[in-house]
Amino acid sequence: MSSSFAVYDPLSVPNNKFGIHILFPEEIGEAAHLVNSNGGEWGYVTIPVRASDKNLEKWQKFMDDAARLKIIPIVRIATEGDYFIEGSWEIPSKYYIIDFANFLNSLEWPTKNRYIIIFNETNRGDEWGGVPDPAEYARILDYSVDIFKQRSDNFFIIMGGLDNASADIYQKSVNQFNYMRQMNKETPGIFAKIDGLSVHAYPNPAFSSHPSYLGVNGIYSFKYQQDLIVETTGKKLPIFITETGWSSETIDLVTQSKYYKQAFSEVWDDENIVAVTPFIFQAEQGPFRQFSFITDNKKNTLFDNYMSFSKPKGKPQEEPKTIQSTARSVVLKTKYFTEELKKNVYNILNNNSKNFFKWLLNI
Repeated sequence: MSSSFAVYDPLSVPNNKFGIHILFPEEIGEAAHLVNSNGGEWGYVTIPVRASDKNLEKWQKFMDDAARLKIIPIVRIATEGDYFIEGSWEIPSKYYIIDFANFLNSLEWPTKNRYIIIFNETNRGDEWGGVPDPAEYARILDYSVDIFKQRSDNFFIIMGGLDNASADIYQKSVNQFNYMRQMNKETPGIFAKIDGLSVHAYPNPAFSSHPSYLGVNGIYSFKYQQDLIVETTGKKLPIFITETGWSSETIDLVTQSKYYKQAFSEVWDDENIVAVTPFIFQAEQGPFRQFSFITDNKKNTLFDNYMSFSKPKGKPQEEPKTIQSTARSVVLKTKYFTEELKKNVYNILNNNSKNFFKWLLNI
């Protein structure tokens, strides 16, 4: 069975697969405290970068912080769009890919492998110009591999996570497995070309299923996607579970903590899983509050119990830091999201939560 990796196989070195999904660069400090707790080092954070948010100082500061805190970033690139008017996010052009590759290549990363996720839940129409198009996404993904690796062989290109609960609904959504089959039909061998697979292994139905549930829409969904890729390419891809989580509206936090512990020990102990970054670190208001590890500005029971999980010391291949980078991390005045801005965001989320959150962050 063949395998290919960007710079090195991330599972060939000691690895701390514990992680968390954050939304703002300034959250990295507390996130590091969470994923590197109880013996851990070099845990993961997943973070989206929007096309309009390519602030060199801001994101270099984030990378410098990641190096200092021993955090491995997984960057998900995101497009633009007016969700209120269009009802969906725009389809990325080749320009988007080139611009993102140039920008992200201008940053100094903490590790040699530069993990990049190419967009998000593209089997949903509202994430892809209104109508899901697996053939077009396959072409964009194929182009992304070429463009990013022309800039640097260090880029580790990961297919975007799919919505594991989506059904085949005409011009609205496509079942994740049918979507992947259509991708491979359009671009044969596409899964052999990429370096990794992002999976949104939510415990469906209704973000509430037990960890032992074996359905294709539960936390085992990565296994079924992996099997499909092996079937089509003969290759086992490294798996990045970049979104997962139970809903506090149906599962209390103590039970969630037990579910996470069981999932890590019995499900996500799979030898091909590189990282698990539950969604989400903090969402005080809106539809994603039900998944948050911080509520009412306090670390909740789920946070505390996740902290207590024993974690290994990861030892990724690090990227040597230059004198210029070290100096820059000290003198930069990074533009952060202020507490006032975040408060305003959460207040608006209360009034128009789902649509505004998708407009703001392309989640």
